[in-house]
Amino acid sequence: MQRTLVLLKPDAVQRGLIGPIISRLERRGLKIVGMKLMQVSEELAYRHYGEHEGKPFFPPLISFITSGPIVAIAIEGAEAVDVVRTTMGATKPAESTPGSIRGDFGVDIGRNLIHGSDSIESAERELALFFSEDELLDYSRATDPWIAE
Repeated sequence: MQRTLVLLKPDAVQRGLIGPIISRLERRGLKIVGMKLMQVSEELAYRHYGEHEGKPFFPPLISFITSGPIVAIAIEGAEAVDVVRTTMGATKPAESTPGSIRGDFGVDIGRNLIHGSDSIESAERELALFFSEDELLDYSRATDPWIAE
């Protein structure tokens, strides 16, 4: 099983899309193992998006992610990184397929609702930024054997 980080960005929170987005992830068979509503500090934003520092979109990215509350979610499942990224849709909502989160709810690349780790290595690093080990749960669901072998 893989674990990955999902962030519901300030636009998703402000638009009241927390429930519909989480529902889509759970319907894919993914399991929530940690979740919190939080305000991202500038320091945490810099640590999370540090690889983009120096790029023209970096200052607006930091400004946006710190502009309002977000929901940080630790997700677990078979191929969780890829399943989450497919469910999210392309970074540019206009290029996202209908049925994906961004394809159904997004319009603008700067307001694309959701972040998901892009690799197992990124997921490990990002999960450690947003969750301590004692905030992540290990549990089984009755449906787990019906979702993955």
